[in-house]
Amino acid sequence: MSADLAAAWTARFGDEVSTEETHGGLAVGVPPELWVDALLFARDELACGFFDWLTGVDELTEGFAVVAHVYSLERGHHLLVRTRVPRDEPRLPTAVGVYRGANWHERETCEMFGVIFDGHPDLKPLLLPDGFEGHPLRKDFVLAARVAKPWPGAKEPGESGHGAPSRRRMRPPGVPDDWGPAAQQPAERPPRRTRRPDEGRGSGA
Repeated sequence: MSADLAAAWTARFGDEVSTEETHGGLAVGVPPELWVDALLFARDELACGFFDWLTGVDELTEGFAVVAHVYSLERGHHLLVRTRVPRDEPRLPTAVGVYRGANWHERETCEMFGVIFDGHPDLKPLLLPDGFEGHPLRKDFVLAARVAKPWPGAKEPGESGHGAPSRRRMRPPGVPDDWGPAAQQPAERPPRRTRRPDEGRGSGA
């Protein structure tokens, strides 16, 4: 089945697309300018009328990958259609005209990764509170909530004032060493040395 699907993509788009067999289906890589055409081909020619999901992947200097997973109920095959947009201008034509179910997913991907879907009917924020700045699923987004302000309640064993001693505190992943209120606090003092019971006593009876 995957070989037949790969041959169909090659016959339609030639060397402009790449195909790779994956667990349970076929992954197809297309350039951004063929994004909508590829989804139309999957829907109309390969009977993939069921839209499952769409999301992004931060690939750092290579940009952002956008992937869509579609399925054929009639023929029982899966397709993972993917493309990549540059990091400095992450834009892609909307897929809402092909799959109406992409509406919600494109809003989420725009909010979380900053990918703009041109032509989307209403690309407004979906999940984050009003006034939120940044895109939380980008790998350069600083996850610093516990650095910016104290966390209510105990965070580690022993921080409640009793029980086992706490582990060595570490910054959350991605937080620079000079970021947040903790950067202005003096370094922790080394633990005091505890004397042994017999230390300092005289040798006389």
